[in-house]
Amino acid sequence: MRVYFLAEETCALTVNGAYLGIVDGFERACEIDPADGVFCELKPCGCQPVTFILNEAFLLSPPEQIKLYYVREGVAVFAGNFLRADQSLQVIRQDRFGGNLLTLCMQGRLQLNLENASGFHIVPLPAAFADAKPVQYGNGFLLECDTAFAHISESGEVLVLSEGTITERGETLRAEVPFHDSVGHTALCGWQDGKLTECTIRSAREPASDTFALAFFESVLIGADPSPYLGENLSEKAALLKDYLGNYLSVVLTQQRDTVGLVYERKARVFDVRYYRVELTEGKISNIKAL
Repeated sequence: MRVYFLAEETCALTVNGAYLGIVDGFERACEIDPADGVFCELKPCGCQPVTFILNEAFLLSPPEQIKLYYVREGVAVFAGNFLRADQSLQVIRQDRFGGNLLTLCMQGRLQLNLENASGFHIVPLPAAFADAKPVQYGNGFLLECDTAFAHISESGEVLVLSEGTITERGETLRAEVPFHDSVGHTALCGWQDGKLTECTIRSAREPASDTFALAFFESVLIGADPSPYLGENLSEKAALLKDYLGNYLSVVLTQQRDTVGLVYERKARVFDVRYYRVELTEGKISNIKAL
């Protein structure tokens, strides 16, 4: 079986004790027979390694720090959510709001400890929030960093956790959220009590010819209008595209400009990548074919 190794941080990869090189967002591939049950280790600098036995059981149910993506050539093993090697408690800041004590700290990973009359609550946070300063907001708290924000209730429930920049902190919490897609789509969103109540999608630029197919499937994914990509024979069916393509989670490039992979969740931490090809007529999509 062809196995591709990737990681959210730069890691040293060893398989059965043999060092195979460095992996990160660029994969390193090798042939592995799951029947052999080989021992694999992905070790990032300053963090605890992720280790596992690559066998049939692993391919059906990977451990918490691993995601599997089944592609037509084999399977991609993605490691992330690494724990720091230093597990000691390191307090970053403390803030008190009435009867609430908030402690932002590092203990293997970043977390917010919230103590109040309802109890002691631990809220895991992305590493980007290490410089965040909590403020009171409504019946909870708001944390902001340069690239993301979080709205947390007094009971420690994460009501909103999103990339983006807050633009308004009134009764409705509003923010501009990036999609990081090929045409720079952003969404102007509003939440009330943690519930999304409004969302307006806009794009920053026109799709390039090399990523036309990618931009089309990204538009369908986020709920933007795909009609500008479609020829006359398909434009009247634009509303049916989401049902036809199903509930995919993301879009990945392939080596063919007219073909993309759509990522579908099979179960927790296990995903299937299914491939679609578009045919163009006079610069518009005239056919979409599942491969």
